[in-house]
Amino acid sequence: MATIERADPNSLVPLFQSIGLTKAKALEVIKAPKSAAILQDIVERNSTTLSNLDEKKATLVSNLAVVLAKAAAVGSDEKNYIVNAIAESKLKTVDQVTAAVQYVESHNLPIDEDEFNRECGIGFLISAEELSAIVKNHITSNSIPGWASLGSVVSALKNTVELRWASPLDVKKTVDQIFLEQFGPKETAKPKAKEPKVANKLSKEAAVVPAPKRSVFEEGFLGQLHKPGGNPQIHPHLRAAHLEATGRAVWTRFPPEPNGYLHIGHSKAIFVNFGYAAHNGGKCYLRYDDTNPEKEEARYFESILEMVRWLGFEPWKITYSSDYFSELYNLAVELIKRDKAYVCHCTQEEIKVDRGEKKGQPRPCIHRDRPIEESLVEFENMKNGKYKPKEANLRMKQDLNDGNPQMWDLTAYRVLETPHHRTHDKWKIYPTYDYTHCLVDSMENISHSLCTTEFIASRQSYDWLCDALEVYKPRQSEYGRLSLEGSIMSKRKIAALVDEGFVSGWDDPRLYTLIALRRRGVPPGAIISFVSTLGVSTAASNIELARFEQSVRQYLEGTAPRLLMVLKPLKVTIENLPEDYCLMIEKPLHPKIPELGSSAIPFTRTLYIDSDDFRTEDSSDYFRLAPGKTVGLFQAPYPITCISFKTDTATGEVTELICKLENEGPTKKPKAYIQWVAEHAPSGSPVKVDEIRIFNQLFKSERVPSDFRSDIASHTLEVVNTAIVEVGFWSLAQQSMAEAKKEAIARTTKAEKENFTAEKASGDDTPHATSGQLVGNECVRFQGLRVAYFALDKDAHISSLEEGSKVAGYQQGDYVVLNRIVSLKEDSGKS
Repeated sequence: MATIERADPNSLVPLFQSIGLTKAKALEVIKAPKSAAILQDIVERNSTTLSNLDEKKATLVSNLAVVLAKAAAVGSDEKNYIVNAIAESKLKTVDQVTAAVQYVESHNLPIDEDEFNRECGIGFLISAEELSAIVKNHITSNSIPGWASLGSVVSALKNTVELRWASPLDVKKTVDQIFLEQFGPKETAKPKAKEPKVANKLSKEAAVVPAPKRSVFEEGFLGQLHKPGGNPQIHPHLRAAHLEATGRAVWTRFPPEPNGYLHIGHSKAIFVNFGYAAHNGGKCYLRYDDTNPEKEEARYFESILEMVRWLGFEPWKITYSSDYFSELYNLAVELIKRDKAYVCHCTQEEIKVDRGEKKGQPRPCIHRDRPIEESLVEFENMKNGKYKPKEANLRMKQDLNDGNPQMWDLTAYRVLETPHHRTHDKWKIYPTYDYTHCLVDSMENISHSLCTTEFIASRQSYDWLCDALEVYKPRQSEYGRLSLEGSIMSKRKIAALVDEGFVSGWDDPRLYTLIALRRRGVPPGAIISFVSTLGVSTAASNIELARFEQSVRQYLEGTAPRLLMVLKPLKVTIENLPEDYCLMIEKPLHPKIPELGSSAIPFTRTLYIDSDDFRTEDSSDYFRLAPGKTVGLFQAPYPITCISFKTDTATGEVTELICKLENEGPTKKPKAYIQWVAEHAPSGSPVKVDEIRIFNQLFKSERVPSDFRSDIASHTLEVVNTAIVEVGFWSLAQQSMAEAKKEAIARTTKAEKENFTAEKASGDDTPHATSGQLVGNECVRFQGLRVAYFALDKDAHISSLEEGSKVAGYQQGDYVVLNRIVSLKEDSGKS
């Protein structure tokens, strides 16, 4: 965005009033300098267009400036386009203006007017009959029980693709009317019963005990899901067979595409699918959606299983869409025989035109009405390799008159020449997601097909295909996806960051892939806790990074041991202690959790404090160490007083403090305590940390623009080579690793006994449960007291952590690398 010269704020009021803003609104705008500067630029560039606007349009233009202030760079031509759309009454609401900015951020000039209008709701019309039909379908499909669900139904409908631009008032009125028709009059709230008198102290205490908090699986979106068998079927026997197969239990699946590494958004999908099944005593598959061999790699299969297990979940079975290739092919033949599919030889561009992607209105493909026998022969030809990729496709014959593009003859099979990782060269044709997903859900007797809201429009085609083949029809239900501001989740964009060297790999701790968060040291329990506290609804969760880090911090606060640590050591000599003085101090690893144990550290004549904890000049608002000043040392028996200090003659930098231990006579309690680490070669103190890696936010913006490379921040990685930590680090690291291995072996043994691996799996490339998937250097976590939370990086080498090692301490060749997981809260006592 070009730099905008800012005028005197008071001079802007008449300028803003000239486009129709009231004086009060103009004064409000100039309170935000960035928005005011943008609005000034807009008005000066579009003075003719913006003359004589009514107040509503003028307010929308001022709202545009506010939205642009928070957006990435938007060019002048794009801004002018939006301004004209407001002036011409095309954009009528703040939501539409926001959508318009989002559109131009992600699309290059020239602007596709039809697409822009569609994305921004321009010209959106919906009849009362259409609105009523959508509401009724939602109520029926979601098995809404009654008036208690009114608020959630209205909220869910407003977030659907079909009703995004519908009048909220019309939606509310329609829902009210249909609830009245289906559930009768809403009961008047009953008067609150009088609370009985408390007979004694015990009953009084019992009366105020709060009701137990309901689980996330019992309320909101998940609490309103249908019971097993509650999903309608085209034939009653399909429901009966399904319930017999599942024992009336909840069966779900987590179906990732093995074409990349999982990210933080997937943690919600894992939590929802595995958690909902477990909460209801059911089962959850891990099903690899491996229908595109061109993008699938073995490393992704392995990593996906590893991340699911790392987060704490065990699949009931591991399956693959490719397990069902023969059944899917047979069903495709049956679909053709029922005149519900046909082979198409159109080019990709012709298919796009036929599907209305250029004009918004589909038209029949020229092959749509070809004879059934002809399509059967051509489909067989596709299977036998007669056609090259894109020369032939099998398309479903759906409903071109339906308003949903997902009903406009989707592709079911396409030709691919890349060998498949499991079936190798057996197949020349591969099913699409739209064809495969619902049918494999059906074959696996999924009771709840849970997915994110971008698949709302796909629900209709999902149901259509199951009914067209007269097979069991699972119920698809959609919840809002999770993303973090200031990060990117696109596999393509992350791959670009990796390939172009902006980050070191997919597990670079500046990313929000799960393998990166694991390497950084974020505990899996912290991620699950974070996701569960957000709740599950149809609304998308776009969370600030600060909120995520605070959730991690809170989790670590109650679980991570604490060690004394100094980042920038400054030598301290305690002159009234003898050279060979050594007092071993037993200190707890957590002041509030005795179960974490303790460590023994030496206190000697020579120790180190952080250089930031000393000043050569004292002041009234400074409470740490200065000449003549006394401070306490955490866990040490006595405070110290600074007598003098030494400096480097060349630089003037303080190199050593001469202090006195206040171990004689009465001593005032110090106003501050500082961290320290002693020098004591016999015990191996201090432990030198070869590298501390501090990862800062990768992007400058909260909303990363489409040109993400231009938004990469500088100094996103800091390395500290001077840190030292107390000698208790060695035993803590060994203990942490041993406990992690013990738990991993127990979990893996249990998983294997419960038939963890896929019964249908063929070949030796099937991922299996191993205890090693759950154990890595990141298991060693601690809080550096008053510094931050840290974890051992995978680049570290510590001999004492190797299998069979009995020694806890430094050995030749050891290299200690720590990652900062998160910082601590700002310490108000630290000036």
